[in-house]
Amino acid sequence: MRALAVEDDARIADDLAAALTAAGFRVELTNDGEDAWFLGDTEAYDLVVLDLGLPGLDGLAVLKRWRANDRTMPVLVLTARGTWQERVEGIEAGADDYLPKPFRMEELVARARALVRRAGGHAGALQEAGDLSLDTNRMGVALRGLPVQVSALEYRLLAYLMQHRDRPVPPTELLEHLYGDDDSREANALEAVIARLRRKMGPGVIGTRRGFGYFLEQA
Repeated sequence: MRALAVEDDARIADDLAAALTAAGFRVELTNDGEDAWFLGDTEAYDLVVLDLGLPGLDGLAVLKRWRANDRTMPVLVLTARGTWQERVEGIEAGADDYLPKPFRMEELVARARALVRRAGGHAGALQEAGDLSLDTNRMGVALRGLPVQVSALEYRLLAYLMQHRDRPVPPTELLEHLYGDDDSREANALEAVIARLRRKMGPGVIGTRRGFGYFLEQA
């Protein structure tokens, strides 16, 4: 899962990045409203954590621009201003959830996971496709009820395929969500991760539809 965290307080931003990374997200950070608007308008994210109190272009203006341009990624709003009027304004501008400061990182991660699940049409933490199951709270993977040990990168790949299990996911899309602009963003890097997972789980779990992409077998 690919997340954008927009926060101008360096300490909070670092804590956000650490907590979301530990929860299985690949996190990109920015502390500037204009940069945030551009990234959210041009890149694909599974989640945005957006502080409203940004210098220059404030978070509410950023959010309104995204929604006006039909950007539909889940947005969790953070703010030190906790009045109910401001919460209503944020939600009406297109926020999916609202968390006033100060907050516990555990709560933020729980809300982030719930937003991503709902965006994919799933309510519970346990998600299944055929014999494969993922516990998104514990970041656990099981095959036919038996645990499978996977790396953080392998888990992110499986979680993304699970989130989009209704369609084949093109390699370019998977690369973007796994690596972003990292130097490892090459087709052979993705193929290596897929190959490792297939060795661990055997046939009939990750399928390939030639010309379209990878998918999780449902039967």
